[in-house]
Amino acid sequence: MRCLLFACLLLGSLPAFALDRFQVEGYALPNGLQLLLKPGTDRGHVAIRLVVGVGLDDFRCEEKELPHLLEHLLFSGIDASGEGGLEERMQALGGEWNAFTSNADTTFVIEAPAKNQRKVLDLLLALLTQTQFDDNAINAAKQVVEREDGGHYSHLQRWMDRQDLGHTASNQLAVELGLKCPQRAEVDGLTREQLDKVRKAWYAPNNMTLIVVGDLDKLLPAYLERAWGPLEPVDPTEHLALPEVNASAAHERSLIHGFVGGGAKLHWLVPEPVLEDVPDQTFDLLKDYLDWALYRQMRLNHGLSYGPWAERELFGSVGFMSLNADLERENIDEAKQVLEDLKADLLENGLDVDTFDRLKQAAIARQSWAVQGNSALADYYWSALGDYQDGRFTNPAKELQGVTLAQANKAMRELLLQPGYLRIEKPLLSDDQLLWVLGGVLGLIVLGLLALRAHRKPTAPA
Repeated sequence: MRCLLFACLLLGSLPAFALDRFQVEGYALPNGLQLLLKPGTDRGHVAIRLVVGVGLDDFRCEEKELPHLLEHLLFSGIDASGEGGLEERMQALGGEWNAFTSNADTTFVIEAPAKNQRKVLDLLLALLTQTQFDDNAINAAKQVVEREDGGHYSHLQRWMDRQDLGHTASNQLAVELGLKCPQRAEVDGLTREQLDKVRKAWYAPNNMTLIVVGDLDKLLPAYLERAWGPLEPVDPTEHLALPEVNASAAHERSLIHGFVGGGAKLHWLVPEPVLEDVPDQTFDLLKDYLDWALYRQMRLNHGLSYGPWAERELFGSVGFMSLNADLERENIDEAKQVLEDLKADLLENGLDVDTFDRLKQAAIARQSWAVQGNSALADYYWSALGDYQDGRFTNPAKELQGVTLAQANKAMRELLLQPGYLRIEKPLLSDDQLLWVLGGVLGLIVLGLLALRAHRKPTAPA
């Protein structure tokens, strides 16, 4: 009956239903598989996203590559034709697919013709349930994962990471504070038993969400209940607690990136305060404001940086706001002073009313065109799953509209009153310093030759 009602809904109210991108038909199969089905405006196409609730954060440092390795292994083939045969079957259906492993989830991404949507979902289901691992497939997948992570993890790279030389500024700070693993996770020691355990514990229907957006088949709900309904659920596995700050870090550090160059990057990073009466969208607007303020000061008023920027990042359970600028090496001190003056002005005078209102309206207007097409809509639902409730996603425009200047000023002051962490990325030597070093080495060579010549020169008899 539920499938019949949904089919009638698709046929009878498609135009109005598709216009409101925040209203989505969502329900769970008896086995716990969450379904989100949304008719889209692009005809003849569907965007499919299967979100599995397991990511890198669910494993200790030495095992973090397990979900990533498993993701690649699931594309190794479902029969004797192997990986190539699997890809040929998707090509024959006119679709294309990929997968991504993030800190929070593993997601299979498919674009396909609407006429083949059930056959494509059959192939995805076969990938999940029929793939068998052997040692050759595991070793091949390990090589792929290693390449994606930057190639073989050499002894030099490992030593650099241990010496705090192998990370960007924000990642390095996260390592210092205990929010991130200090070294890259390796795949060599991962075993088939570990992979099987991850598959059984996490790849279950009650830990998955299937999103389908586009020109939906009217029989899709019935198909999903028939084909995907028999999957067996498992007892939920507890997620690891996200790391919290458990160490201290220096207020200011210089990080060596490269050997010679005249450029540098300045980063001022601050943990975002937790404010119960301030919505998270406040910090989005504050980021936009600080981004513009940096642009005016660093580029327009002082000509120090072509493209300074503000950024929000999350490490473990802690969010960070950062103010950043690309600089010439000799302008670092001046840029630091400009940054201090900017912070002092904001703390004293608060946010400019007209600027805040302009940026707020721009952020609201951006929501009207930010998500276009079936694929973008499916990706949006994927990223906003935590905001889905009672058949609707939260409308970001309404959330942004509700942010007041007083809330933004409170968030700004709580943020900027912290000392934060200053990180300067720069090469070991500037161009001029390299010339001086080369000149010094050349001078030492000349002096050595002169001393050797003088030592060998015969002396006149007495």
